[in-house]
Amino acid sequence: MRGGTLRASDKAYASLREDIIEWRIAPGTVLAEVEQSERLGVSRTPVREALSRLNAEGLTTAAGGRGVVVTDISLDDIDEMFELRETLEGRAAALAAERGERSVFEQLHADLLRASELISQDDPARHEYYALVGRLDEAIDAAISNSYLAQAMRSLRVHLVRVRRLAADDAPRLHAAAAEHAAIAGAIAAGNPRLAEAATTLHLHRSLSHVKATHSPNEEHHG
Repeated sequence: MRGGTLRASDKAYASLREDIIEWRIAPGTVLAEVEQSERLGVSRTPVREALSRLNAEGLTTAAGGRGVVVTDISLDDIDEMFELRETLEGRAAALAAERGERSVFEQLHADLLRASELISQDDPARHEYYALVGRLDEAIDAAISNSYLAQAMRSLRVHLVRVRRLAADDAPRLHAAAAEHAAIAGAIAAGNPRLAEAATTLHLHRSLSHVKATHSPNEEHHG
């Protein structure tokens, strides 16, 4: 019975988490146990466990006796995230250049140089492109041999996905971002920590500028 509860909890957590990240559930929405258990087709206990996990991630916050409410992301939040991101990801790129398998990053560099083909495909959500970027993240996590740093970056990424959904995913910015990711992979493949860190800093600076230029904190978000 306990195993079934855990599986139901995982299912509820994954469903709610994806809906929040993709903005299908808007900031400010109250998630009540009874309502969500009916919507997801599970009992209240798994929903309660799922909401507790979402609270721990910062995707929701307590709303008195009403359950939890989905958190918003302000421009100040975005600034703070990118300050932390520059510290974590810059250091991680440098460590990956020192410790990583060069062949892994050489292949990623080659794939990222061809990423324009993925961006140009008829896929509005850019699933293949973002999957490739995800492979670079995973390769860096594996290369740094530092579980604490890798966990800190994974915790931050869930919020960064929400931020990415706020920004206009226009093709010119995506093509530029692909080239920036390729430069990071190339620097790591070359075993050059300073260049890897600098390439990461440049990418994050341009990403932040793009997000702030295309995001209004009061605009409506649609999934």
